[in-house]
Amino acid sequence: MKILITGANGMLAKEVKEKFSDGNELILTDVAELDITNKEGVIEFIKEKTPELIINCAAFTAVDKAEECFELADKINGDGPTNLAIAAKEIGATLVHVSTDYVFGGDLALDKYYKEDDAKNPVTAYGITKLHGEEGIQKNLDKYYIFRTAWLYGVGGNNFVKTMTKLCSTRDEINVVADQHGSPTFTRDLTEIIYQAVTKKIPYGVYNSTNEGFTTWYDFTLEILKQQGITCKVNPVTTEEYIEMMKITQAKRPYNSQMSKEKLKQAGINVPEWKDALSRYLVEQKEYEENAK
Repeated sequence: MKILITGANGMLAKEVKEKFSDGNELILTDVAELDITNKEGVIEFIKEKTPELIINCAAFTAVDKAEECFELADKINGDGPTNLAIAAKEIGATLVHVSTDYVFGGDLALDKYYKEDDAKNPVTAYGITKLHGEEGIQKNLDKYYIFRTAWLYGVGGNNFVKTMTKLCSTRDEINVVADQHGSPTFTRDLTEIIYQAVTKKIPYGVYNSTNEGFTTWYDFTLEILKQQGITCKVNPVTTEEYIEMMKITQAKRPYNSQMSKEKLKQAGINVPEWKDALSRYLVEQKEYEENAK
C-alpha cells in the first residue's frame, strides 16, 4: 500500500513510520515537502503521488502558544486536515487524523467520561482549531478515521515522563498538579491502535484513543518514580497554585480529560493500560539513550 505520512519528523510520526514501513511504500513529508495549509498545493501533491492512505501527523501542538498564534494554529490544525480530506476525496484515499481531548469542555464530573458523540465545547484556542480540523474532515470525506488522544509521550522526544525523571533525579522535592484527570498515552500504543484500525478495516469514524485507565499528573508522576526507583518528595498542588508558584500564564487545562475507549474495544481493538504502557516506554527509552551514546 502507498501511504503518505505528513509531519513525518514528529514524535508520533517516528512510531508510525516504523510500524507501517514493512510491506508498504511510504511517502514522508514535513512542511518543506508539503505545506498542508496550501489547499491547491495539497490537492496537486496528492493527485501526483496517489496514496491509498494518508496519515496526518502534522499539527500545531503548543497549547499556550496557540492563544497568541491562533491564525497560524487554525491554518495547521483546521485548514490543513480539511485540505487533506478534500484531496483524499478526489482520489478515493482514506485519511487518518489525530485529534485531542481538548475538543471537549473538560468540565465533566469525575465519575463520568467523554464518549465520542458527546457535545463539543473547546475552551482553548488549541481545542477550537482541532475541532475545526475534525469538522472539516467530516464535512468533506466519508473514508476517515479520527483518533482523539491525550497526554502523549514517546521514545526519543521531550515529554512529561522524561521531564519528571530528570527533575526528580536532580531535586529533592517538586510540585505537580493533582486536579487534572486523564489518561497518559504511549505513542507506540496509539500507533498500534491506528495500525489495527486500518488493517482490520474497522468502521470509519471518530475514536477516543488513549491508553486505558485514568489518573492525574500527580499520580502519574508517582508511578514514573516508583517504576524507576527514584526517591523524591512530590507535593500535590492545584492548577491555580501551580500557576501562581511558577508565575506563568497558560491556556485553560481540562479538569476532566477522561475518555471512554468502549467504541474501540467494540471494534475489536486492544487498548493497553497506562501503567503497563509506562513500563514498556521506560525500557525502550533506556535502550534508546544507551544506543545514542
